[in-house]
Amino acid sequence: MSVVNRCAQGLLMSGLLLTCSALLADVAWGQKDLRSAFPGRRVGGGTRGACNARVVAHLVPSQSVFAPAGYLAVLVGPAASPVPLKVSFRSEQGGSVELISSLPSRTLPAAPAGLRLLPISAPAQPTVWESSFDCSAGDASGTSPDSLSFVESSSPPAVSLLLPSPSEDDASIQQAIARLHSACGGLVPTGKTLADFGLADLATSAWPELLPVRCSF
Repeated sequence: MSVVNRCAQGLLMSGLLLTCSALLADVAWGQKDLRSAFPGRRVGGGTRGACNARVVAHLVPSQSVFAPAGYLAVLVGPAASPVPLKVSFRSEQGGSVELISSLPSRTLPAAPAGLRLLPISAPAQPTVWESSFDCSAGDASGTSPDSLSFVESSSPPAVSLLLPSPSEDDASIQQAIARLHSACGGLVPTGKTLADFGLADLATSAWPELLPVRCSF
């Protein structure tokens, strides 16, 4: 191969490497921007009414942005009359296209206070995860439909952004979720578990001392 050809090949390879590096840098900066700007809410519920006041929380970092490593975890608080939990996923750019074939949007059965683990593959692109109670599934307040007509019929959702690549903030959450997975089918202490995820302020006397970890899908 001539010196000219070698030089041309070297320039081509250098150009490709620079292009790839630029693309990776753009992705990294894009994810960094999303982490700082995403208007998430990892704790939902809290409005008036027995159903709407029930806590639903994504076990993710405080900014509600997370890169999962095999599982997602959602916490539901105590309720006198539990209702089903709606879990949905959509593109961060809008639309309802399913991005995670292993975990389609679904409605989970009504259950008392506890933790639910959901298997997940790393999303191919930024994905919005929402969880909220289906308050229309029954009269959870125990009152007639008209007596509390001013109460919203749906609970404010917990909203998080799922990203393909992890950051340092994700490591402790991934490890804590892995510990929960090892407790599937068992019970974990409420106070310590909430504290592990920075949610100790949610605990009240209404919560049980132990939370079941539900991992049946």
